[in-house]
This record gives sequence, structure tokens and C-alpha cells, in this order.
Amino acid sequence: MALINSILTWVMKKRIHEVELFMKYPLEVQREVLDDLLDTAKNTSYGQQYSFKDIPDIKTFKSRIPIVSYEELFPHIEKLMKGHQNVLWPSEIKWFAKSSGTTNARSKFIPVSQEALEDCHFKGGKDMLSTYFNNNPETKLFTGKGLTIGGSHQINQLDKNANSHYGDVSAVIMKNLPLWAQFVRTPKLDIALMDEWEEKIEKMAEITSRENVTSISGVPTWTIVLLQRILEMTGKDNIMEVWPNLELFAHGAVSFKPYQKMFENLIPSKSMNYLETYNASEGFFGIQDRSDSDELLLMLDYGIYYEFLPIDHIGDENDVAIGLDEVETGKNYAMVISTNAGLWRYKIGDTVKFTSLSPFRIKISGRTKHFINAFGEELIIENAEKAITLACATTQAEIDNFTAGPRYLNGRQKGGHEWVIEFNKLPDDLERFKYYLDKNLREINSDYDAKRHKDIALEAPVIHSVPPGTFYQWMKKRGKLGGQNKVPRLANNRQYLDDILEMVSVIK
Repeated sequence: MALINSILTWVMKKRIHEVELFMKYPLEVQREVLDDLLDTAKNTSYGQQYSFKDIPDIKTFKSRIPIVSYEELFPHIEKLMKGHQNVLWPSEIKWFAKSSGTTNARSKFIPVSQEALEDCHFKGGKDMLSTYFNNNPETKLFTGKGLTIGGSHQINQLDKNANSHYGDVSAVIMKNLPLWAQFVRTPKLDIALMDEWEEKIEKMAEITSRENVTSISGVPTWTIVLLQRILEMTGKDNIMEVWPNLELFAHGAVSFKPYQKMFENLIPSKSMNYLETYNASEGFFGIQDRSDSDELLLMLDYGIYYEFLPIDHIGDENDVAIGLDEVETGKNYAMVISTNAGLWRYKIGDTVKFTSLSPFRIKISGRTKHFINAFGEELIIENAEKAITLACATTQAEIDNFTAGPRYLNGRQKGGHEWVIEFNKLPDDLERFKYYLDKNLREINSDYDAKRHKDIALEAPVIHSVPPGTFYQWMKKRGKLGGQNKVPRLANNRQYLDDILEMVSVIK
């Protein structure tokens, strides 16, 4: 394994100079990406509909091709799922990434081309390792195995010829990984891609606890479930006693800050590294390229052309998206992408803030449909996660999961926010925790603060501390265990709140 580690380390580091190239010439690289996308797809049904071959510049591209939501693009995706080809992209579509359905109640099926796999998802995974190796030249990552917590996949029932499959993006990636990548990961695919999540956790814990695991990749919430089960099974006090050579956890999908303390307790090692990625069903977008900052480098040569909608213009009759040449730091933007899998000017539902323009670095700030704005407070996920992390630090608490929504006006009772929180470690005083959560939100969000002034529009938040395992049982009830599925943090209605609280009352 030492020889493999040396060879792969050398291979990974060769990529760094290419990354430095798009960091230096971002606009030129992005223009080249767009030209290539349009030229490749000009003879597809979508390309002919919008005359891709006659688009000479970015201005024409923006005026001719509409910005679309999933619902608007779905008729074309449905054709692909029924076995038609050359609809959105010329190469054969055999895979669809099934989203967790957090943008709306229904699952989304995102086409995944071979180009998207090789030039985006695989490339992103290799670049993540290249970045890590560049920042940690003494790494021994490939002397052991990488543990990947993935989802599951199945045959696409709409395709009469059964030529295509769909599943969590993690499962799609794992199923198509090259042989060398399969060799350095654990557990084997028949376990990693099981669709029965609880049985999968048991088998993964049993098998991987006997391996020399040096890295883990996964969503923080489900990784914690696996690590806790491994400790229960082995009787060890912490994960370093199970995997003494563990050095990296690559994570994504949700903010890591609320879980950081929990991971530090499970993995008490000063040499442990944490690296965030931004890999969604629609593509691989960003990598934490610096060890001293949690900003994400926007990856510009993955066959994705980026545009950005100012958040205050979302919902306008005529959406006007801007390019990288017009974005500003500190502002919230909804991402719009055109990709090498045939997503054209597609709103993915995520919002980001730019922290740097040279090079372009971002932070994920939330979802376009995951917020609370019942009273004009415009609370986004970034606000909520930052406030709850600070409140936990002040009250020595640790959270497992949470969700929040509005408490509507009722007679003389004023409105407010209601939180359901599952603590891994209870705060020293729940009322004190509530005070600091509210205080932090007021300091972070001026609109929330204005509504909370003298309780004029909003009263102090209501907090429900629920028993351990509540969110696990709720996700199980919804058929959302494992994989890319994640607890919806905020909602502008009481759909999730009432469902969880009703479940808790029945259990009691």
C-alpha cells in the first residue's frame, strides 16, 4: 500500500497546475465551457428548439434560452426516462440521480451523462484528493481504505427496455467508479449500495470496523449514526481506537458547524482533518481548497457554465441572471447552471454567497425554498445554523438535528418561530439556550431583529427538545433514510413541524 500511496500522491498533485489555470483565467475558461456545451448539444431536440448553432455570444444565449425550474424541464427529462435519447444531451443517458426531494414534495430525477460522470463528478473527487494531498504532503491516505457512505439505486421502471437506472447521486457515482477507485474503498459495493438502510448500517459497521480506514466520505448526520454503531459494536471509547490511521473526513450536503463538536468527541485526534465539498445531484461545484478557511473554490472546468440570480429578484416575471463578471461579495445568489448532462439554464434551488472574486470562492447560504419569511424576517439556513452553533457553544450543548418554522398569529397571540431540536447533549439550561439562540439570530439578521424589537411582530422562539432518535424515526417514516437525504432545516409553513410534533405526541 505504501507504493500505491506514493504513485497516487504523484498523480493527484499533477492536477494542481490546471486548477491554478482556471483560477487565473476564470472568465475565459467559463466562456470556453459554454461554447463547448452549445456546440456539443446543437443537434439535440432542445438544441434545435432554441437554435444552439446560431448562438454567437453570451448575450444571445441569455436572451434565447429561458431560465427553468425542474418542473419546467421535466417534460424533456420524462422523455429520457422513457428511453428516448438525444433530447437534452447527445450521448446516451443511462443514469438518473434521484434527489432527496427537499426542493418540493416530489423526487427529482436528474440526467447523468458519461461526460458528467467523468468530467464533473469523478474529476471533482480526484480534485478533492489533489487539493488535500497538496495541503498535506506527508499524508498516508492511500495506505488504507476510504469508507464511503452512499445510497442505493434501482432499474428505471419507466424505461421499457430497462436500459437505465436511477438512485442517489452517491450510488450512481460508486456504481460507475473506475477499478482503481473501487480497490481503495470499503465496503464492497453489494453492501455499500444496499437499499435497506438499517441493515446496511449493521453490515457496514461490522465489516469496516475490521479494516484500516484512513478516510471517510459522507453526509455528517448519517456518518454519526455509523460511527456510533461501530463504537457500540466494538466496545471502544472512540473511533481512533478502531481506526488509528484515520486522518480525513470529507463531508457535504449540510453545514458541518453544528456537528463539529460531536465529531471531535467521536474522533479525538489533533491530526484529524475535515474537508467540505459541494457535490449535488446536478454536479460537483466546489471544494474547500484551503485548510485555514471553510470557503469553497468554485470549480470552473467541469463542463458546467454558471450564472447567478440575485436572491431579491427570484420570482420576478423575467429572471435576469448575471455571470461571474458581475457578481459581488456578500450578496445572496441563486445558482443557475448549464451542464454536460443537458441541464440548460437550470435553477438548482441552492443559494450561495461569494467570499472572494479572485479566485472565485463561495459559501452555501441556503435553499431558495428553505427559509422562514412569514413575517418579513427573511431567515435563511445560513442564519439558523450559525445562530444555533453559537448557542450550543455558549450552553455546552450538542445537537443531532433540528428543524424550524413559523408559529402563526392567533387572536391576541403574536407570531414567532418554533424549533424542534434533538440534542445529543442537552444545554446547561434550555431557557438560557433559547435566549442565546434568539440573541444570535437578532445579531445575525437585521430583519429578524426589527421584527423582534419589543416583541412588536415576533415573540421569542418556542423550542421543543425531543428525545434521541426522533429525527431518525421521522425520516424513516417518510422513507428518507440514508444516502443524500437530509432533514429540512427551515420551512415557511408548518408542514414539517406539525408532522414531527404529532409523531412525538403519539410516541409519548
